[in-house]
Amino acid sequence: MTHSASHTHHTSEHHHPPADPRRWAALALICVAQFMLILDVTVVNVALPDMAAALDLDRETLTWVVTAYTLCFGGLMLLGGRLADALGARRTLLAGLAVFTAASLVTGLAGNAAMLLGGRIAQGVGAALLSPAALSIVTTTFHDGERNKALGVWAAIGGSGAAAGVLIGGALTDGPGWQWVFFINVPIGLAVLAALPTLVPARAPQPARLDVPGALLVTAGTGSLIYGLVEAGDSGWGDSATVLPLAAAVMLYGCFAVVERASRAPLMDLRMFTRRPVLAGAFLMLIATGVLIAYFFLGSVYLQHVRGFSPLKTGLVFLPVAVATGLGAHLGSRLVGRIGSRTVAVGGMAIAAAGSVPLTRLSADSSVYAGLLPGFVVASVGLGAVFVTATTTALGMVEHHEAGLASGVVNTFHEVGGSIGVAVVSTVAATGIEGNSIGGFTNAFTVCTLAATASAVLALGLVPRGKPQMTGDPHVH
Repeated sequence: MTHSASHTHHTSEHHHPPADPRRWAALALICVAQFMLILDVTVVNVALPDMAAALDLDRETLTWVVTAYTLCFGGLMLLGGRLADALGARRTLLAGLAVFTAASLVTGLAGNAAMLLGGRIAQGVGAALLSPAALSIVTTTFHDGERNKALGVWAAIGGSGAAAGVLIGGALTDGPGWQWVFFINVPIGLAVLAALPTLVPARAPQPARLDVPGALLVTAGTGSLIYGLVEAGDSGWGDSATVLPLAAAVMLYGCFAVVERASRAPLMDLRMFTRRPVLAGAFLMLIATGVLIAYFFLGSVYLQHVRGFSPLKTGLVFLPVAVATGLGAHLGSRLVGRIGSRTVAVGGMAIAAAGSVPLTRLSADSSVYAGLLPGFVVASVGLGAVFVTATTTALGMVEHHEAGLASGVVNTFHEVGGSIGVAVVSTVAATGIEGNSIGGFTNAFTVCTLAATASAVLALGLVPRGKPQMTGDPHVH
């Protein structure tokens, strides 16, 4: 960015439109919508055993119930961000919410695996439209000191929503039945759809071309990657059923890079990843989400299959985890501005690794409340801080008109991380999930511990030392 452009940009910061008095009410509703999306990443976890019994689902299908949603959510997120810029954030948000709400109804009514997975895919499409548009509205509605507060609330919703999903999923599965983990979205979605237009003003869309081939390639590449990772649990890492999808994923990602470089309006400017703050934010989001969602998946199956917990009791175990994740995000939002991104990122990952160590020593009769729960809580505090660090680090260097696309990049790695995390631990823990043996689970928790430890070390060199400048419009450094 040139000095003259920088000067123009900084000068414009002092001419914000008057603050909309409805902005905090709008933030509350937008956060409710986002909470539903994040909830649906984990709300199914506790319901998986009941779903498997009702619809005769095997381990691979159960894994896809979780990952089909996050795959489409993440894979189409970049296109959703560009649509928010091209069509207007409010219009894109409302369209996404309508699709998500309708898909939730379809998923709850599913009588077989195909309808269930189809509904989850449609939920992911709706979420990919809604989430980047929502974050774009937040970053363009709030200015100066208020923006950090608004983004802190957003990060806390993202962190705690995933954990709260397990509790809510347990209560609904034990009560009216697993279908209600999806039905619950319908009245809430309709209420938010009715109220949002009165609180969020329409803004003029930005002219933008849509890179549909790029969106399809990156989604297909991630889908192929996850298919290969899941297949390895049954076929082994050297089998062609595993190797071919993984090789196809590499090829599809390569094609995506070629298409993006040749496109006049690429979905993602790959040069963004030569900027350390964007690369660091994407990396932190990928690992933190992968570890956290993997823990919910593993913990839910372990508690119900191995320890015989009911869905509600399993959900209650995760209540302190929800609080811990939100607390970590809150602390992270305070600390990033004071001690910088690198220290918070490294510290958060180190805390996550330390909390994960007791999980590698679980036994079939060890205390859930003295081993599993404290480990989850400590790890979640660290991961919550990493979430907010990833967001503020990546968004600290984009301009006002790129808010939708930048939020799409950050959220893409959030959802892709969840998909990859669940696929990896499902494969590593395959013997534990299918045979109720403890060894598969401890192996999977060990992989998570090693991932958090390695990420803490990598963050030392990757995350910039400075403090993200999130006052005014986001800066480009």
